[in-house]
Amino acid sequence: MAALAEKSASGAPGPAKPALKVLLCSPRGFCAGVVRAIDSVEQALKIYGPPVYVRHEIVHNRYVVDGLRAKGAIFVEELSEVPEGTGAPVIFSAHGVPRSVPDEAGKRSLFALDATCPLVTKVHREAEIHHKRGRQIVLIGHAGHPEVIGTMGQLPPGSVSLLETLTDAQNFSPRDATNLAYVTQTTLSVHDTAEIVELLKRRFPAIVGPHKEDICYATTNRQEAVKRVAPIVDAMIVVGAPNSSNSQRLREVAERAGCPRAALVQRAADIDWNEFGNIARLGITAGASAPEVLVEEIIDAFAARYTVSVETVSAAEEGVFFPLPRPLRENQAAE
Repeated sequence: MAALAEKSASGAPGPAKPALKVLLCSPRGFCAGVVRAIDSVEQALKIYGPPVYVRHEIVHNRYVVDGLRAKGAIFVEELSEVPEGTGAPVIFSAHGVPRSVPDEAGKRSLFALDATCPLVTKVHREAEIHHKRGRQIVLIGHAGHPEVIGTMGQLPPGSVSLLETLTDAQNFSPRDATNLAYVTQTTLSVHDTAEIVELLKRRFPAIVGPHKEDICYATTNRQEAVKRVAPIVDAMIVVGAPNSSNSQRLREVAERAGCPRAALVQRAADIDWNEFGNIARLGITAGASAPEVLVEEIIDAFAARYTVSVETVSAAEEGVFFPLPRPLRENQAAE
């Protein structure tokens, strides 16, 4: 097929499309926590029927959210938007929520289902244990991100100090330098977080870290795949949403690894062909909340302009699975 020339509108042979080698990063796209969260909404719709309310975007991807909305999910930012007396389920997103949210759901007798990623819940439990042991807690993360809001909201105000940068870590003044602990957001840059942790350990040798690294396996694996591909391509596309932390980090990792051009793209329609119209090798990956159909859509868009060949570059094998929240599991078992 690559050797065939295109035909012009008149039927005469046109110029052959230039060749493009696409290197697909693996793993990419959905992680186990995202699959669990989306399945939670779909199973709730199947079992209880619409509407099903979801507090915040279930995952940070417009395509996914729009698809669930079309099936009967109603997305709200606060529980006050959920009407009482309907008996409709309300699902908490994969990013986790402050403790005040399930407390409010209980007071209003709402039927709540928690789709928080288990790896985020792990961070919550770690923070609670450190707090019970009297330690001041440092959270490495991005201000305003739902996961950070949820983690900080597990404990009383003032219990957790948020550090976003090396400068924050350098300027941090704890109440007691001998009684500190740190946790991290699960979707950070592995490189940037390691630098901050190293500085904290240098400044506060007694600081206690997690038993197992908080940055999740999916974030780590996707970044490692990008590191392998980025130095050997002319450009990299990260399929993901602007408000997706792990997707933004993939773009940054590609740039740091030496890729001349790296762009975060939600759909094929968002591709800037001035940037991607004259390349020979392209890397493609996808954030943990981006479905594979969007990757295929983008490959098809390039295939309309190039003669495309595809090769997969693998950094890790993933076989992680998380079961659905318990009420959904019970209903499934009864079917």
